[in-house]
Amino acid sequence: MIIFIIIFDFYWLSRILYLLVFLFISFSRYKKSIKIDWLKKCEDVPEWKNMYHAIFLPTYKEDWDIVDGTFDSLINSDYPLDKMIVVFAAEERDKEDVEKIAEQVREKYEKYFNKLIVTFHPDNIPGEVKGKGANIHYAGKIVKNYVDEQNIPYQNVIVSSFDIDTCVHPQYFSYLTYHYLKHPNPTHASFQPIPLFNNNIWDSPAFMRIASFGTTFWLMTEQLRPERLFTFSSHSMSFKALVDVGFWQNDIVTEDSRIFLQCFLHYNGDYEVYPMYIPVSMDTVMGKSWWSSLENLYKQQRRWAFGVEHFPYMLWHFRKNKKIPWGKKFRYVLNLTEGFYSWATAPIMIFILGRLPLMVASPEVSSLVVVQNAPYILQWLMTAAMIGLLVSAVLSFMLLPPPPKRTHKGKYFVMVLQWLLFPISMIVFGSVPAIDAQTRMMTGKYLGFHVTEKARKK
Repeated sequence: MIIFIIIFDFYWLSRILYLLVFLFISFSRYKKSIKIDWLKKCEDVPEWKNMYHAIFLPTYKEDWDIVDGTFDSLINSDYPLDKMIVVFAAEERDKEDVEKIAEQVREKYEKYFNKLIVTFHPDNIPGEVKGKGANIHYAGKIVKNYVDEQNIPYQNVIVSSFDIDTCVHPQYFSYLTYHYLKHPNPTHASFQPIPLFNNNIWDSPAFMRIASFGTTFWLMTEQLRPERLFTFSSHSMSFKALVDVGFWQNDIVTEDSRIFLQCFLHYNGDYEVYPMYIPVSMDTVMGKSWWSSLENLYKQQRRWAFGVEHFPYMLWHFRKNKKIPWGKKFRYVLNLTEGFYSWATAPIMIFILGRLPLMVASPEVSSLVVVQNAPYILQWLMTAAMIGLLVSAVLSFMLLPPPPKRTHKGKYFVMVLQWLLFPISMIVFGSVPAIDAQTRMMTGKYLGFHVTEKARKK
């Protein structure tokens, strides 16, 4: 066991160094992309003037400040607003409160867009799981009716599924349009931006910031390995593909990743996630109190970890679909298995179990050379792994937005010290919620969709 732990820690050190290379390359492409005038590049492609964007913004119990910020980012886009079909997708069970916000949205923003559609997803539809997937599934059908009425070809509509707190980069839709039109088969691709969590990053507690940066860095490394990519949170795709698969699945928790698998199966493996090096910004988890923030962070991570529900889905449908190449099936099953298994186990094995065999070893074993040298080897490996934390701290500073004027200068120092909490965060808000989610899946105690509370300081 001692030998295994040493080998395991060495493997993870190698993996950290390996991923840092991808992170640097991805970060370099990100910095380069945001400096390019993508609308000007679109003008080199004549078809761009025929392209529409359908933007889904599902909401449930969010305040006006959140909604207003998101719509404000849309009207500040450089892409023509008369080509945007914006869907404010509300829940009927929240109708009393959300109707007031919907009216504010109409008054302030309806004049800017080609069409503003407000939908109210009915409550208690049999077979549905209450959540984002069911909401945008319902809204998608209403948008289809509008697109049909306007005689807009499905292939000329690009869909973006966002969370209500998603603020787009000013060039997001220009960048997306250009790469969509340049893709050899855009109907068979989803487009994944880089998620930043900058909207309230200066106000959120340290654990939330660490978790948010961890998510950003993880996806930035995945951008360079598209064969591993799944759609995550905010993403874009062809409206034709969305209609072909019957819209987002309405009876699961993690519809954002499932839509990729739906398309992958429908097109017999001829479907990919195309990485985009342009950001969208969302909120970190932040509740009304420090404790509620921690609770919401745990539930958010558990909901993401419940993406393990894709594993039986893949096995079931891969077995039935003989047209997908066996190699592709094996790769996706292996990546998903390894990803969720290491999510639940690796932090515990690295930070807790590393020294446990040394503590319980018998006198005979303790006298062995490898056992006596094990503490020094493990200490060296952990020290070397600190390179990853150092790089993370530096890159996190380079991704930070300017602080609000009320921010104390000492907050910069806190932003550095917060990375000392990383081992605790990886276990408490990484391994534990992943084990929780996988155990619930295994025992049939399925999760519903927990809507993450959003709060911002004025």
